[in-house]
Amino acid sequence: MPAYTLRLDADTSRPGPADTTIFWWPPGPGVSFVSTLGPRLGTLGPVPEPNIELVRLAALVYAADRTTPRHAVRSNWTRRTLELDVPVYAPARWNAVQERLQALLGFLSGDRWLIRFHHAATPQETIHAVPHPGIRRVVLLSGGADSAIGALHSRHDLGPDQHLLLSHVGATNLAPIQRAVADDVAHLIDGPPQFHQPLRFSRKSHQPTGAKLPDEYSTRTRSLLFLALGLAAAAVEKVPLWIPENGFASLNVPLTADQRGAVSTRTTHPLFLQTLAAIAQDAGAHAVIHNPFTAHTKGEMFTLAAELVGTGPAARFLSRTHSCAHTGHRTHHISVRTHCGVCFGCLLRRASFHAAQLEDTTDYLHTRHDAHLSGYLADKSVEPALRTFLARGLRPADITTLNLPSDYPTRQAYELCRRGVAELELLYP
Repeated sequence: MPAYTLRLDADTSRPGPADTTIFWWPPGPGVSFVSTLGPRLGTLGPVPEPNIELVRLAALVYAADRTTPRHAVRSNWTRRTLELDVPVYAPARWNAVQERLQALLGFLSGDRWLIRFHHAATPQETIHAVPHPGIRRVVLLSGGADSAIGALHSRHDLGPDQHLLLSHVGATNLAPIQRAVADDVAHLIDGPPQFHQPLRFSRKSHQPTGAKLPDEYSTRTRSLLFLALGLAAAAVEKVPLWIPENGFASLNVPLTADQRGAVSTRTTHPLFLQTLAAIAQDAGAHAVIHNPFTAHTKGEMFTLAAELVGTGPAARFLSRTHSCAHTGHRTHHISVRTHCGVCFGCLLRRASFHAAQLEDTTDYLHTRHDAHLSGYLADKSVEPALRTFLARGLRPADITTLNLPSDYPTRQAYELCRRGVAELELLYP
């Protein structure tokens, strides 16, 4: 079984356990990651130890996920077993939640995770003063439409108070979109100067030793790293973390029998957020997480944006966001900022513009009618599955597959999904 560990020193000559891949994260050179952060997260200020540990765990989960190939047939993913050894200040507090954590990661990625924790002292690193004093909340800003609306809503809600928009920069070509969205939010909603902090963190293609690492691009766990970084930033001022995502997509309604939970990440699923917060808090970390749109469809969120800033500005603002799940356009010499138009994220986006009666000026590949792209788009498209699902209709039995938390009423989930499906039906009048 693939085994991975994280080291906080730069000594690549020191041997590790047999059959274990080592990732290095020292505060200086010799790093396995492209990152603006050291292992003490000093750039974020005085982050509490348990939140630093949570980021280290999330970083190793992401690196292992990215490095362990899986084979997929349509949406049926190979179930891998991954073993991790995580450096922390105090193993005891994480050992107490180990089994729950392993189960949660399995829910997120569909794999089997075995996690150990070992004590490791952190190398010396400069700890900045509180970089964003006085903020009332941290809002995750991915550059997608949902996070953009969340930033708008937060700025309007806080009035004279400030928030911090936090972006995780994995694919650097999306960083300009994140900056542009942050600038648009500050322009569209009056308020104080707005903080926006992009954080670079991605696994390198080669180790510090020169060894090439395998690439697995499904990485369902990348957004766990985004959450952990957001909580670390929020922990400095002990404020809530917002992760804005429409509740319909968060529930992962299965389009077909073999696509259960596969149409989008489970990172904003209410059970995942609730369980992650409970586990992190039991380990001593700051973990106040809130999705302000858990009861909304994406179209309802688009309507809210229009109510906040006006129809025309909302249409232009949302058309500049990025919702596409695919980044393989580069093989066709097309910018990854262009949307495919046929993945689930794009289809839901297109339906939401219709539902909110907003003009959609997004550049979609599927509208180009290019014969050279037809095979590429056919491989990415979930339209056949969506049409099949819409033809047979939403059934109450579908709700039983959603892994709802015990305090989430089944009727509420059904009504939310019914409204979400009604929006998708607008694509095929």
